[in-house]
Amino acid sequence: MFADKVSIFEVGPRDGLQNEVAVTTADKLRLIEQLAQAGVKRIEAGSFVSPKWVPQMADSGDIFRQLQRVDGITYSALTPNLKGLELALDAGADEVAIFGAASQSFSQKNINCSIEESIERFAPVMQAAQANNVRVRGYVSCVLGCPYEGDIAVAEVARVAEILYKMGCYEISLGDTIGVGTPHNARRMVEAVAEVVPVDKLALHFHDTYGQALANILACLATGVSVIDSSVAGLGGCPYAKGASGNLATEDLVYMLHGMGIDTGIDLALLAQAGDQISQALGRNNGSKVAQAIKN
Repeated sequence: MFADKVSIFEVGPRDGLQNEVAVTTADKLRLIEQLAQAGVKRIEAGSFVSPKWVPQMADSGDIFRQLQRVDGITYSALTPNLKGLELALDAGADEVAIFGAASQSFSQKNINCSIEESIERFAPVMQAAQANNVRVRGYVSCVLGCPYEGDIAVAEVARVAEILYKMGCYEISLGDTIGVGTPHNARRMVEAVAEVVPVDKLALHFHDTYGQALANILACLATGVSVIDSSVAGLGGCPYAKGASGNLATEDLVYMLHGMGIDTGIDLALLAQAGDQISQALGRNNGSKVAQAIKN
């Protein structure tokens, strides 16, 4: 039985734009404000990582300080370490996120430490966030495959997700980082994680690299999961498959959910307009098939 309502966690301004060419702070602010106008209630607005490694996110502090905030909307930030958390708190982020991986190889190559070491690094972040009454979201990468290891055991995904949940993450986002999952193994993975983390504390973050994201989400909705990450206009390519699509376009997700009678609270026409504007600023085509169909 599917949920009557799905909460969409919009990652375009952070996870999307960090994998695109740089745009101005004004363009980012316009995007975030247009997403809010479209009815998006949860927006990942920036990332407090080293600008040396992710220059596209160097203005995240300015973004949070200049935002025209709307009541009822959560503006979140990715914070990989204690310094990132301190910067996010200073800038006024409503909540923060930390990221782990279900693949040892990915963890080593991405953040230069083991899964266990990465989790140890998060302990002071969790403590400081809790002391400041700021909620922490947890990401788990490579839940359906790794660019270095290939298939990932569902038991390992469940293990890492449970650790993050027990550390205090209020929600665990399960990421198919390279988009290789298919419906059967996607659902099997979610069912395994739901045995150790309540399903109402899980979110799906499925990439569309192989065109499987919507099919995978549809298969997993039957588990009771009701939070889905996506990126307006499909912002953010796949860094492990050059030229391939990465994030699922929010417009395509909303169209499918509305067609199933599932409420998202989002105005699809306004959402598509937001996607068109940021696509123009980037000088690229809108990555959403639905937005292209509406426009034509």
